[in-house]
Amino acid sequence: MNPPKRSGSTRIQMRKGVASGPAPLDALPRAPAPGDYAEFLRITLRQQPKNVVSHRLGAERVWLKKAGARHGKLRYHLLAVVAGLLRLDVLKPVPNPGGEAAIAIEGRRLRELGAAGLRVPAVLAQQPDGLLMSDLGESGRSTVVLQEKLDHAAAAGPAALLAVWREGLDAIAIVHARGKYLSQAFDRNLVQCPDGVIGYIDFEDDPGETLPLAECQARDWLSYLHSTAMLVRAASPQAAADHWHAVLKAADIEVRARLRLAAQRMRWLRHLPAGRRWGRDTQRVRAVARLLSRWHGKGDALSD
Repeated sequence: MNPPKRSGSTRIQMRKGVASGPAPLDALPRAPAPGDYAEFLRITLRQQPKNVVSHRLGAERVWLKKAGARHGKLRYHLLAVVAGLLRLDVLKPVPNPGGEAAIAIEGRRLRELGAAGLRVPAVLAQQPDGLLMSDLGESGRSTVVLQEKLDHAAAAGPAALLAVWREGLDAIAIVHARGKYLSQAFDRNLVQCPDGVIGYIDFEDDPGETLPLAECQARDWLSYLHSTAMLVRAASPQAAADHWHAVLKAADIEVRARLRLAAQRMRWLRHLPAGRRWGRDTQRVRAVARLLSRWHGKGDALSD
């Protein structure tokens, strides 16, 4: 699992990284007609310098993602070693191939999740090296990244933080109830739409190509906890445990078993050093291990 980012106040609505404002169409040699998504993708892709940019097409806001460089496998080596040491398949890295392969994966996964009735961007047009997607906002109102909402809620106090955190848990549970899974279920990849429904973004890899469904779903829960554990531990771990167990009671028994196993095998990681000098990743892993150890120890509410 790639570590989540929580730095700076600017959040991208459809993709992690620095957001780009809608690009002016007058920069194009010939502006495609509104609704001509394939032509817009064909023309704009050649001129777009960044991998992900939002544009205006008529009254619509759309997002264009172009194929980047292919990713090497070396970047996943360390996580693979850790997963091997802990004997946890759920932590095995799922390579993001990058390039045209990632575009193909994202287009396919968006269509699959959308067909299941989940709130994901619609694929408006696709070609091997680019993907044009709808925006999850509506009527001029933007989405709010759950990561940003959690940060604001944390400043308001533990009750507000846990209420927002529960929204993320419930959103993941909805995906799993429909027999599906996400990719990287970090808080930065969950967005609240203007109507209050949580949507899902960023599908450049597919855990289901290498892992069974139960592992994919357990991975979703661990990804979300990995991106939020430090906030939760600073707020109210016991109250968070009540939310965690309440939502996971509806999870498949195999998923719950994998989470208990992860808690057992990650237990020693709670002794990792807490100082910032060891880096944010170390702090996040330590926070996850401490929460899982506390929530899935003796008297685990999920063991019934």
